[in-house]
Amino acid sequence: MARSEPARGMRDFLPEDVRRREYVIGVIARVYERYGFEPLETPAVENLDTLMGKYGDEGNQLIFKILKRGEHEASGQADLALRYDLTVPLARVMAHYQAKLPRLFKRYQIQPVWRADRPARGRFREFYQCDVDGVGSTSPVIEADLCAAVAEALTTLGFTDFVIRLNHRQLLTSLLAAAGVDTAKHGEALIALDKLDKIGPDGVAKELDARGIGGEASTALLEFFQPSVAESELDRLSGFVGDDAAGLAAVDNLRAIMALASATPAGGRIRIDPSLARGLSYYTGAIMEINVADLAGSLGGGGRYDNLVGMFLGQHIPACGFSLGLERILVVMGERGMFPPDLAVTPADVMVSVFDASDTVHAFRVATQLRDSGLRVLVYPDAEKMGKQIKYADARGIPFVAILGGDEIAAGTVTVKRLADQTQHTYDQSAAGAAILEALRQRG
Repeated sequence: MARSEPARGMRDFLPEDVRRREYVIGVIARVYERYGFEPLETPAVENLDTLMGKYGDEGNQLIFKILKRGEHEASGQADLALRYDLTVPLARVMAHYQAKLPRLFKRYQIQPVWRADRPARGRFREFYQCDVDGVGSTSPVIEADLCAAVAEALTTLGFTDFVIRLNHRQLLTSLLAAAGVDTAKHGEALIALDKLDKIGPDGVAKELDARGIGGEASTALLEFFQPSVAESELDRLSGFVGDDAAGLAAVDNLRAIMALASATPAGGRIRIDPSLARGLSYYTGAIMEINVADLAGSLGGGGRYDNLVGMFLGQHIPACGFSLGLERILVVMGERGMFPPDLAVTPADVMVSVFDASDTVHAFRVATQLRDSGLRVLVYPDAEKMGKQIKYADARGIPFVAILGGDEIAAGTVTVKRLADQTQHTYDQSAAGAAILEALRQRG
């Protein structure tokens, strides 16, 4: 017998799951559009060489590769892959459609991505990302705009206890150099430091040592990269950077982002955090991550990636983006009971019953009238006993049953039964929809 469960790390979404996802996606998309971001979609499958080399060594290992097909299948080689994120596809789109897209392109994209990762709480192999990006400007206005949009999206969903951690890749580079880490080991150090909030200083120290970064360099790094909650942390970091021009420029950039964001919904939520590393290799400037208190990991993150589009186009095009993790948002909202109580949890507002199979055409006519009134209507398909039909409606949480027997058909009426209190009233068929809508409003 074939197995019925989905593949590990993948999930089926039952009706309640889908409604919750659609609710969250709808909120996020509406907020993004209020900030002038436009929708974009890209294929699930990309050419393998489009994705490889964009995420660092660890990211490359998590790409789901697709074997060559047909006569090439036996070779075991791959030429395609499921997309790993939505940022690299955006860069490819910018390069391919440069003539059709505006110089400043603000886009949002909400689609699934795939990673051959180890499943865990809130971590799956197939999951949605909710990306928002600004391409074509180096101004810190872009970073502040992104922080404002994601902050407003989360507050609209009901989150109140999140913080946006902010750091800068060039500042990280300067701090790594100041700690005495060899340039060739910078990537290794960042991968380890990116886990500071997950495995703690002792765990990072062990990982640094395993990656060939120990002794005084490791000690200095853990001193530099302690989390902070104050903007004055920039003054401390400036002292570590010394007279390194690139590091000082990064500090100035972070100050500008903080100042701009103070006039937006992100104001008061941004924290300078030198321990934030974010391991993806394409980041070049400011990096950001959103955290809530009771979730190991983040609700999303992003940063500036000024060189990525140029890898496809051969010219410099600056860009910055932020990605919210839909799955983690759904997990936290479910655990906290954050979904609206009036979020639809039933398949219909009213069920039309069928007394006799020969009367089904009349049931469809009534159902059409009720739908035209704006109601969600389910027609019961079988002419079973009325008690069984009502029991089905009650079990599905459908609040009203429209009863259509021979007398109602002859008189052009319909009897509407409210299951909550077992009361019923008879209406002209043309008036039944308005009566049910009014009852639903009073009930809500």
